[in-house]
Amino acid sequence: MALKIDIRKTLGAFSLEVAFEAGEETVALLGASGSGKSMTLRCVAGVEKPDRGQILLDGRTLFDSEKHVDLVPQKRRVGLMFQHYALFPQMTVLGNVMCGARRGFRGGDRKKRALEALEAFGIRALADLRPGQLSGGQQQRAALARMLISGPEILLLDEPFSALDAHLRFRMEQEMREVIRRFGKTVLLVSHDRDEVYRLADRVVILRDGHVERTGTRRQVFEDPGTRAAAALTGCKNLSGIRKLNDGEAYALEWGIPLRLRLKPDTEALGIRMHALRHGEGVNAFECRVEEVIENPFSFTVLLRPLEAPEGTRPIGWETDKATWTRVRGGTVRVCLPPEALLQLKG
Repeated sequence: MALKIDIRKTLGAFSLEVAFEAGEETVALLGASGSGKSMTLRCVAGVEKPDRGQILLDGRTLFDSEKHVDLVPQKRRVGLMFQHYALFPQMTVLGNVMCGARRGFRGGDRKKRALEALEAFGIRALADLRPGQLSGGQQQRAALARMLISGPEILLLDEPFSALDAHLRFRMEQEMREVIRRFGKTVLLVSHDRDEVYRLADRVVILRDGHVERTGTRRQVFEDPGTRAAAALTGCKNLSGIRKLNDGEAYALEWGIPLRLRLKPDTEALGIRMHALRHGEGVNAFECRVEEVIENPFSFTVLLRPLEAPEGTRPIGWETDKATWTRVRGGTVRVCLPPEALLQLKG
């Protein structure tokens, strides 16, 4: 593995305790605000010091509390891009990028290399401008050029698209994918955006309250989140605790309905993604009252309450395309919750 991290750090009432490994791949740290994502990145970069533990990069020790090793950031060969890029406002774009070329380059070589980096990112014409004169996308390219010119062994991307307008995010994601592909080494990506994580990451580490909640390949984590909290972080909005009726049936407490499925011994809750509900007959089909209809740009979100559910239960969200809803809309609608689409969860 290229990166091995096993650290502990306490700040006031917050305790960070994370352990995972990453190879030559993009690993996303996914979690809510305050879960410890950025702190983990800062510990790898050397900006924060763990209380104890170990961080290894390609077999080289960056931090080891027992051996009293704590390399300064400049010696870690780590490229860290902050949320707001941290460009020096008083310097030109060229000057900012040249700062990244201090190690291993001299005078004229530094400038030549910096100009080549600006050319590679399509911003050479902006070399004499200052960061405040650039758009968000241009600032990101300048920050990437400064980071990559230093020859890092690992890239750390902390919410790289948070400072961009929505219309720029998709294009910059495409560019970031190409940067990651060309880099070809370990990348740690911090995000709270599940769609961004799914598009960019090979593997996912879900953090919750400073601890690793779930880890696995992107597909594993989204298809089987494992816990109720992890399911919510991967975008599942229909979640319910259960009471087991028998090995093949459970009562969903929040939805007020019995569901047939082959239960795992440790299942404590169920989830189903809104797009996984199906209109019409099938296993776990229920006639539902339409509580609310929310129109999205290309779909409808329909909140449904099964007619047999008692008062006080929560509605189930169904996301369907506009053509389907136009065809079936009414005061009641029949939908099924396929057993294979039900997520079996702990917690």
